[in-house]
Amino acid sequence: MSSRCSEDAKARIVSVVGRRGYLDQPHDLTLYEYDGSIDRARPELVVFPRSTAEVAGVVAIAAENGIPLVARGAGTGLSGGSIPREGGLVIGFSRMNRILSLDPDNERAVVQPGVVNLELSLAAAPHGYLFAPDPSSQKACTLGGNVSENAGGPHTLAYGVTTNHVLGLECVLPDGAVFETGGLTPDLPGYDLTGLLTGSEGTMVLVTKIVTRLMRLPEKVKTVLAIYDSTEDCANTVADITARLITPAAVEMLDGTMLRMVEAATHAGYPRDAAAVLLIELEGPCETVDEQMDQIREVCLAAHAREFRVARTPEERDLLWKGRKNAFGAIGRVSPSYYVQDGVVPRSRTADTLIHIEATSRKYGLTIGNIFHAGDGNMHPIILFDKHKPGELEKAQKAGEEILEYCIAVGGSITGEHGVGMEKNELMARQYNEDTLDTIRDLKTLFDPHCGLNTGKLLPLGKGCMEIRQRPITGDSSVL
Repeated sequence: MSSRCSEDAKARIVSVVGRRGYLDQPHDLTLYEYDGSIDRARPELVVFPRSTAEVAGVVAIAAENGIPLVARGAGTGLSGGSIPREGGLVIGFSRMNRILSLDPDNERAVVQPGVVNLELSLAAAPHGYLFAPDPSSQKACTLGGNVSENAGGPHTLAYGVTTNHVLGLECVLPDGAVFETGGLTPDLPGYDLTGLLTGSEGTMVLVTKIVTRLMRLPEKVKTVLAIYDSTEDCANTVADITARLITPAAVEMLDGTMLRMVEAATHAGYPRDAAAVLLIELEGPCETVDEQMDQIREVCLAAHAREFRVARTPEERDLLWKGRKNAFGAIGRVSPSYYVQDGVVPRSRTADTLIHIEATSRKYGLTIGNIFHAGDGNMHPIILFDKHKPGELEKAQKAGEEILEYCIAVGGSITGEHGVGMEKNELMARQYNEDTLDTIRDLKTLFDPHCGLNTGKLLPLGKGCMEIRQRPITGDSSVL
């Protein structure tokens, strides 16, 4: 694609962010051409605004010059959401990283989008609170990215995903106009624009401020490792637990392939000879946790768990979670490349889906490990491949597509928390019918009529947005 960022436009943008607020050299831009997925595309310019006013100023100049925009947080996304598919301009929010207010009395916080997820919980902890959504990348991922992708994490089984903890947003429209949704007070009148924009993957607005909910730290926490010699028994345990009307804070499953890689890297205490394990966490009042722990022990042993191991100290608990949350890093010791998928299935179909994944592994001759949020059926098959071997990347992509098609076929979804991005946008046509896709496109173009924001994401190509990009920009694009 030819450059859209002319020298005049670049000079005007630099005048907004300052001479130390941008990157334009090829070796610097290389760092912004990828995220945690497998696709790449290089931007022409990367800028780092420090305020909403600077974001609005940059966006307005981009709109005048027809320069496509992509917002970027920490680049930890797993679906290509922050990749500049059309080149153009990347707006990085790493300098907008302040916690603007922390109000434990009203269980609220106001933050800029570049705040790292874990930092908010660490700031709230001395007051007895936390921010509940906890993606595995929470030590690096930013809250702006969490809002964009509607991120989840292990503890969303009990607490919900990001949208359940966002009360309001400050946003910049594609013409540079600034508006707010929601606020500190819940259930404000009018349309739920906060809910609409959370999870919109940067295709409608740029988020510059977030009002979040804080939750009180639990009185007691217990963490269990249940160990199985059968993957099917392990998967079926989850449905048995929910049949007892128990909702743990987290239920994570690792199969034998994954737990051996994780144990070799982290020495978390996972048994290398097991077929699968469940990592279960209970939180709440002391009496409730103790009672539920006894019931879960009964369920796991009845489902043929060979061992039921309760973490005895906070250090043991942290080590078990270290193994889970550092799993992706552990894969690098075994495979030069991997492809992470993010399908969702009904809990009752978890065992069936694992059987299908194993069949897919054999079909393509690729190792596939499984580590996932078993409690809500959010599967994360990790396909190992060597990108230097001809055809292996294509095989990995085909295997991932077949797994997601199976998820759809059993009543599930192509994503639970990683987003659609540019990796799964063509599969949207299999998830939804034409009328639904047209409605999604109409909402996108209501906010972004010239398709300048994160073009080529979320919707299948050919649904109208790419064609709109070719039209000249005229008139005022403000819609709110």
